[in-house]
Amino acid sequence: MFTRFRTIVIAIVIVAFAGGVAWWWRTRNGASLSYTTAVVKRGDLVATISATGTVEPVEVVDVGAQVAGRISSFGTDTGGKTIDYRSVVEEGAVLAKIDESVYAADLAVAKARELSAAANLEQMNAKLEQAAAEWKRAQELFANKLISQVDYDTGKANYEVAKANVSVANSGVAQARADLDKAQRNLDFCTIKSPVNGVIIDRRVNIGQTVVSSFNAHSLFLIARDLAKMQIWVAVNEADVTRIVPGAPVTFTCDSFPSRKFNGTVGKVRLNATMAQNVVMYTVEINTENPQNILLPYLTANVRFVVQEERHALLVPNAALRWSPSSLSEVVPDCRSSKRVAQEQGGSAGDDATSSKPEKESNERLGVIWLKEGEFVRPVEVKVGTSDGANTAIAADDLRENQEVVTGESAETAPAATQNPFGPQIRKR
Repeated sequence: MFTRFRTIVIAIVIVAFAGGVAWWWRTRNGASLSYTTAVVKRGDLVATISATGTVEPVEVVDVGAQVAGRISSFGTDTGGKTIDYRSVVEEGAVLAKIDESVYAADLAVAKARELSAAANLEQMNAKLEQAAAEWKRAQELFANKLISQVDYDTGKANYEVAKANVSVANSGVAQARADLDKAQRNLDFCTIKSPVNGVIIDRRVNIGQTVVSSFNAHSLFLIARDLAKMQIWVAVNEADVTRIVPGAPVTFTCDSFPSRKFNGTVGKVRLNATMAQNVVMYTVEINTENPQNILLPYLTANVRFVVQEERHALLVPNAALRWSPSSLSEVVPDCRSSKRVAQEQGGSAGDDATSSKPEKESNERLGVIWLKEGEFVRPVEVKVGTSDGANTAIAADDLRENQEVVTGESAETAPAATQNPFGPQIRKR
């Protein structure tokens, strides 16, 4: 009996010894928790929306042809050179001429018809005077019963017909004059003139090319009225367009000037939306100055809308607002029963941590960051402000610059001081 009891005691001692050795080895060689931290900084932060747009002239005039014909010549610009791309023109300057031989012939025919109609009117007026005299004489003779009723009625009818013929001749003259005016206008349309002061952006015809007029006037030239003021048409998706308001500042760059930044302001947000790949896009107009004519029409602009700015604010990385400790053992002991820690831990801190408190009636966004305090972390409730995608502006009464805020954690394995006594022994050479 004593031998059996001694055997049990020896077995218990061996098991306890093995467990102690295993615990000691695991402690020496196990993983220790290491925090990744960043310091709280103070600075300026700008929240922006990025998009791509196209530089457009503020006002573009499409000059077309109202008559058909062959382009016979081009005009000259303000410098005396033949009209071409980038030519500067003034209002009324001749841009091009269409062969006018056909329209000149039409004008000559219209003039001849106008002369014929005028002569016909004179003839009808003379006949009216004759019919009026005969009608007056017939009235006198009929009163003295010197002519019959038939002659009286004939004289009256001839007078009325002569009056109607004069009206017809007058309408013929008016029609002939209208045809003459039309022919003259068609002849004038053979000379294409600039309707505004501006710069030729596009010349779409060459000398000798035939222009065919239709319901839509054939486009010959595209003129930008004033390149000192430009617009950028930007496509913005529906998720961001409501954050853009007229008058908001904008910065943009162009690939042609990668090291130069341009400024502008939001003009208006168009209401006619388009859909591309199930994404609704709105066009936003941006106004910008171009006094040196550096910006060329139709350049691609990389635009940043300034949505909100924070000046001289405390800044932390966005990761600091997303991180929370994996267990309460990492939190400083005096904060382990707080409501905020319980919420971060899914309500595992007990009944005191999950007790309800009246919510703040405010539109402020609240968050929690964790400050490193020795081997533990301490939660700090902060007001969350603007974010630029990398950093976020925060505010808290007990927060200062250069404090260490936790952004993540990692497990580090300590180097083995001794080998596992129960493992295989490898002899070094």
